[in-house]
Amino acid sequence: MDMISFGMVFLELVFGQLDRLPEPGEEVFTDEFSISCGGAVTSATAAAAGGAKAGVCARLGEDFGSQVAIEHCASAGIDLSASLRIPGSAAGITAVLNFSGDRGFVTQLPAGGFGGQPERDRWLSVLREEAPAWCYLHGGIGVPPFLRAARELGCKIMLDISLGDEREGEAIFECIRLADVFVPNSAELLRLTGAPTVEQAMTAARTWGTQLVVTRGAEGALVSRPDGSFTQVREGVRDVVVKDLTGAGDNFAGALIAALLGGASITEAVVAANEAGSKAVGQLGAIGPVGAATSSGFPFRPMDFKNLTVALASTSSQPEVMERG
Repeated sequence: MDMISFGMVFLELVFGQLDRLPEPGEEVFTDEFSISCGGAVTSATAAAAGGAKAGVCARLGEDFGSQVAIEHCASAGIDLSASLRIPGSAAGITAVLNFSGDRGFVTQLPAGGFGGQPERDRWLSVLREEAPAWCYLHGGIGVPPFLRAARELGCKIMLDISLGDEREGEAIFECIRLADVFVPNSAELLRLTGAPTVEQAMTAARTWGTQLVVTRGAEGALVSRPDGSFTQVREGVRDVVVKDLTGAGDNFAGALIAALLGGASITEAVVAANEAGSKAVGQLGAIGPVGAATSSGFPFRPMDFKNLTVALASTSSQPEVMERG
């Protein structure tokens, strides 16, 4: 594989723009809704769309969210051979609420979703067996040993962080220093450096010694240079109606990896990444509505009414029927 995305998978229930969030006991309405996938499949999807042989290393269970991810990866040409199948639930479930130009999340994490340090140890085995050209993952406590092993194997590392990861302190900075490319957004960079402006944050981040590509939404991205200066790349940004920011950074990173694999320079690759990020924010969900590119009706296929009739007849013949309370 050209790249492997390491992490968890999520089933996303995405609600379009709300006028406001509901108060306790209230109900609010939106005319847009989507079922999507998120997590490790997002960057892999963008990389595959860019022509890379992309894979996902995650835990997949028997739950609906895992099944959605499996079927999506099959349709997108994403290799799941590095993923571990487990009994029970593995996919997180996230309700995405879009409002005030941003979004908020309510997420359920199943007990079997990540697996802690044993799962990171498995990542190392996958890394040694597959030896991908690139790996993509988010930083955090327990991640540096994996990154050091990747460097020893000659695997390039693209690193991102998640909401609140900056609170993990030195572990995050160690991850950044071990990465080949670090792709935070501007707000994350400001929190990490404590600088008042993005420009000052770019200068402060020079001490990390890592190539920075900082996403800035409609303004494109900032690309650091070895001398501490930086270039702003706006090319590739498309004029779209922003529906949902979820997964924009992961789409950006996956497209960036695919372009670098194709021989592009870092600034050329950012143009392709800007395009992917623009596409992502114009749709609901990290990868957009699942099954939208097919006529299968997935994940809601037409019912088999013949089998349903048989099942209902079998149920009605039972001597005891529980009334709905």
